[in-house]
Amino acid sequence: MTTQFTYADIKAAQQRISSYIRRTPQMDLKLDNGLQIFAKLENLQLSGSFKIRGALNTVLSLTDEELKRGLVTASGGNHGMGVATAGAITDTPTTIYLPENTPQSKINKLRKIATEVVVKGAVWDDANALALAAAEEGKCYIHPFADVRVLAGQGTLGMEILQDAPELDVLLVAIGGGGLISGVATAVKTLKPDIKVIGVEAVGAPTLKESIDAGTLVTLEKIETNAGTLAPRRSAEINFRIISELVDEIVLVTDPEMKSAAEWLWETAGLGVELSAAAAIAALRSNRFKAACDANVGVIICGAGPDGFTAS
Repeated sequence: MTTQFTYADIKAAQQRISSYIRRTPQMDLKLDNGLQIFAKLENLQLSGSFKIRGALNTVLSLTDEELKRGLVTASGGNHGMGVATAGAITDTPTTIYLPENTPQSKINKLRKIATEVVVKGAVWDDANALALAAAEEGKCYIHPFADVRVLAGQGTLGMEILQDAPELDVLLVAIGGGGLISGVATAVKTLKPDIKVIGVEAVGAPTLKESIDAGTLVTLEKIETNAGTLAPRRSAEINFRIISELVDEIVLVTDPEMKSAAEWLWETAGLGVELSAAAAIAALRSNRFKAACDANVGVIICGAGPDGFTAS
């Protein structure tokens, strides 16, 4: 499969998936430091996160023969839900491999919709090795972040954001493997070349920041964050290349900062989100990224889930 990725792929993806997914709203929020921001609420998306966009675009691109083989993937939870939901939409069997650090709430949700759920391996990279082995036996493998079809689906989010808030100067995006920010940055930089795209990673999983700093892909020795969806030990060449070219800066946030941001979102806006979905808010509240006082700032609230905090 080609590794060339353009805005045309994103436009094609939008046409392919738009009748199946939700056009999620954007909410105006005022942070406790006084900054006014625009928040794209993908926690309200079908399957609970933005991941359905890339998963569904990929599944709808497959041949009937590929679909008959069944789908397999590895996930920290959200991509698995996206693939399982896409499988349900197309009546295709799905097998999802999850690492042992996946929140139990996501495991329970997946078992209700996926054909088979296997929880094995310490981190995503371990579960992914098992999924790839299953693909060698015949199942059609869907990568969570290193597939052009997945990137194109995620890029549709960038199109929607600028359609609804064309005045944005800065957009903060959480980074796990890099699929979301690769697709979104391609879309928004095509539509508005001067917009700044800021990536946000966990201090305990700085996969892309360390790679960018080193000038080449690196594999982290260990993962030290509870934000499992932000925690692959290694990204992929296509994501590294796009992020190197289009992302202006990557900042790091701590787990306590993400937890505090998730609690703030619940208490002030009634949004129940996971740690990773609060990463962009955390970067702004903790001044890991300092936006100009007159800048129009956007963030992506990328997924729902109770694992970031306990609501009271």
